[in-house]
Amino acid sequence: MHALRVALFAALVLFCVTPWASPPLALALGLVFALTLGHPYPQHNSKATKLLLQLSVILLGFGMNLAKVVEAGRTGFLFTIATIAGTLTLGWLAGRAMGIDHSTAHLISSGTAICGGSAIAAVGPVINATDEEMSVSLGTVFILNSIALFVFPLIGHRLGMTQSEFGVWAAIAIHDTSSVVGAASKYGAEALAIATTVKLTRALWIVPLTLATAFFFKKSAKITIPWFILWFVVATIIRTYSPMTLPWDAIVKAARIGLTITLFLIGAGLSRKSLARVGARPLLLGILLWISISAVSLFAVMKTL
Repeated sequence: MHALRVALFAALVLFCVTPWASPPLALALGLVFALTLGHPYPQHNSKATKLLLQLSVILLGFGMNLAKVVEAGRTGFLFTIATIAGTLTLGWLAGRAMGIDHSTAHLISSGTAICGGSAIAAVGPVINATDEEMSVSLGTVFILNSIALFVFPLIGHRLGMTQSEFGVWAAIAIHDTSSVVGAASKYGAEALAIATTVKLTRALWIVPLTLATAFFFKKSAKITIPWFILWFVVATIIRTYSPMTLPWDAIVKAARIGLTITLFLIGAGLSRKSLARVGARPLLLGILLWISISAVSLFAVMKTL
């Protein structure tokens, strides 16, 4: 049975390399595989997913112009500050009103406000979150993150959003970087460039969030700095100013393939146990925060861009 799972797993990974695969399809295949057969190597999935995602994001930098990256980062800066502060405040108030323990409410709020699982992973150790609190928070964010990957491009097309509008909106309202890039790449090249830049700028707020969490929870903080963002910027600088003619399109294509495989691995890493741990109230809190940040940011983006 294990040999069969390994063979099917490898076949699906190879399928993600083909032109027929897409980020939403890869995620869906991973989910189906996880809930039917189960990941053959679950203990290695998290690390492999993180490394492949970071490498794919860095390679995407070789397809972007530095001036446009800076402009996109500037455009999303005020949106980032307002939505992070608003989401954390609403999460604290709603969590208290719904009777959700403070740690779980803060983890879900942090994941919604900044960058999903990465923010939860950074904040969790600071507040001494239990395995159950981490699983509930990650499961809640994962469920909504998966839905966003499929739903956001449909909404964007239905509302006639421009590439710029959708890129900023996706970066603000979708949790994880992987699904932000996946949804934006489905929408268009300009949306992909803007969404990636704004989301990576947003991810840098993990550092002040961790420090603020340590202060309010009266804990000592171990800061996790997302260094891969620096290498993304380096790749962008090389692409913009390099005198050499390199196969830029091939590099970007490799990045998109890496992202597609990443989303398959994310889906395949799901387990029935992690889903079962997600209770009704934490899920409702996640939905409330997600709808709030999506609606507010959509209104702001459509009115200002």
